[in-house]
Amino acid sequence: MEILIEDAEKLTYLNAKGKWTKTPEEGSGFLSTKAAFAAAKNEPIGKFNIVHFIPLSGQLINLDYGTGKRQGSH
Repeated sequence: MEILIEDAEKLTYLNAKGKWTKTPEEGSGFLSTKAAFAAAKNEPIGKFNIVHFIPLSGQLINLDYGTGKRQGSH
């Protein structure tokens, strides 16, 4: 199972290098939704989704959502 963190506002995915990519195939997979959710809460983003990515079909399924540690405004 490919569990990814998606920035819900920019529709990008966190990769293994801590950068964001537009391509879900390049996103960093987590072993559980709980681990992905904990990691996402510490990212400097607003709204996020925890998604299951199915590489064979390219389908994304939302599993959970929340908000991260957005950096200070402007």
